[in-house]
Amino acid sequence: MRDDDEDHTTPLPRVGRSGRPPSDKPRPRPAPREPGEPRRARHARPEPPMDEPVEEPVEEPVVPPVGHGHGHGHGDGRPASRRARRLLALLLVPFALASVVGAVLLYPFGGTPEPAGPGRGTPVQGTVTAVEAGPCDRGVRVGEGTPEQREQCLTIAVRMTDGAASGREIRTVLPQEPSTPRFAVDDDVVLAYNGGDALDGQSYQLVDFQRGTPLLVLAGLFALAVLVLGRWKGLAALVALGVSFAVLVLFVLPAILAGENPLTVAVVAAGVIMFAVLYLTHGFSARTSIAVLGTMVSLALIGVLGVLFSAAAKLTGIDESTATLIGTIGHGIDTRGLLLAGVVIGALGVLDDVTVTQTSAVWELRRANPSLGWRSLYAAGLRIGRDHIASAVNTLVMAYAGAALPVLLYSSVSGVGLGNILESQSIAQEIVRTLVGSIGLVASVPVTTALAAVVATKEPKPAG
Repeated sequence: MRDDDEDHTTPLPRVGRSGRPPSDKPRPRPAPREPGEPRRARHARPEPPMDEPVEEPVEEPVVPPVGHGHGHGHGDGRPASRRARRLLALLLVPFALASVVGAVLLYPFGGTPEPAGPGRGTPVQGTVTAVEAGPCDRGVRVGEGTPEQREQCLTIAVRMTDGAASGREIRTVLPQEPSTPRFAVDDDVVLAYNGGDALDGQSYQLVDFQRGTPLLVLAGLFALAVLVLGRWKGLAALVALGVSFAVLVLFVLPAILAGENPLTVAVVAAGVIMFAVLYLTHGFSARTSIAVLGTMVSLALIGVLGVLFSAAAKLTGIDESTATLIGTIGHGIDTRGLLLAGVVIGALGVLDDVTVTQTSAVWELRRANPSLGWRSLYAAGLRIGRDHIASAVNTLVMAYAGAALPVLLYSSVSGVGLGNILESQSIAQEIVRTLVGSIGLVASVPVTTALAAVVATKEPKPAG
C-alpha cells in the first residue's frame, strides 16, 4: 500500500469551471429551493444535470398587424368584411332613399277628397234594451198575408250612449233574413246616423256590434306574450308592428284614395316598412342587410309575376267590396293595381320571416363551424330553408283557403262545378295572389342563403 493511500482524507483543491481556484471567502448558501421552483441563475445560465430534462423557453407567436406587409396569408378576414359591408351599403342606401323620397312625393299633402257617394252615415253607439219580432209594416191588418210575411222584421229598441240622442231610446226596424245577426238585450251595438231627426228610428241603421273591449284584451295578451318571451327584442318587434300599421293607415290609404297608382304606393310602402321594421327589430348589421336585400329581390320578383299573370288571366280586381269603394269615393281607381298592391303588401310579412330566419341560420352555422367555406355553408343553409319554405307555403295557401271557405262551400252545393268556380273573378284573383306570393317565397330562400353564405365567410372568425 502506498503512502498517499493512507492520507485519503486530504481534500483536493477545487477548480471552478473557468479554470481558476475558488476564493477562500465563504459564500452564503442560497435558500433551499421549493419543489417545482425553477433553478436560479447565477452569473450565467447553468447547464442542467444530465438526469433532468431540458426545459426550452416557450416563445409567444408574433402576430403581424392586419393590413401591413405583403404576405399571402388571409388574416382574420376583417378587410374583406369591411368591403362586404361597404358593398351592402352601396346597394341598399339608394333604395332606402328612393323609398323615403317616393313616400314624400306620393303623400297627399292637400288632403283626401270627400266621399262623393252616399256613405253609411256617422257611427254612433248604443245598448239594446228590447227585441221584438213582428210585421215590417205595423199597419197590416190581422189575418192579412201569410205568417211569414207578418213576422219578417225585428223591431229593436236601443238606448243611445253618444250622439245627438245620447241617453234617449230609439226604435229601429231591421229585416229578419238568414244573414241578419241575432241581437239580444244588453248587446252593445253600432248604428249609422244619417243626419235626420235624432229621435226618429228611421234616421238610424243598425250596422254592427261593438267589439272594442275584447279586441283590446286580446291585443294586451298578445303584447304580454311577446314581451315575456322576446323581452327587449319583443319590445322592438311591437314598436316595429306599430310602425307598419302607421305606414298603412297614414300613407297607403290616403295616397290610394287621392288617386295615386295603388301598385306604386304599395311598392314604396313596402320599402319603408322593410327598412324600418327589419333594422329596428334586428339592429344594424350585415346579417340584417342581407335579409333586407333578399326581401327586396323577392318582392321585385313577386311584383313582376303579379303584373304578368294578372294581365294574362284578364283579372280586373273588381268584386263587391271594390264596387262599393268606387261608388263611395266617386272617382275611378285602378282596380287591378289595387289587387297587385294587396299581393305585394300581403307577401311582405311572410318574406321578412323567411329571409331573417335564413340569414340567422347561415350565421349560426358559420359560428358553429368556422372552417366551412361558402359552398358548404350555402348547402347547409339550403337544407334548413327547404323545411322552412315547405311550411311557409302551406301556411300561405291555408290562409287564403280559409278566407275563401264560403265560396268553396257554395261550389260544393251549387252544382256549378269546381272548375267554373276556380275560374271566377273572386277565386282566380286569390289563386294568382297565392301562387305568385309562394313563388316569391321559394325564390327568397336560395337568394338569401347565397348572399348570406358569401358575406358570412368574409366575417371575422369567432374567438375560440
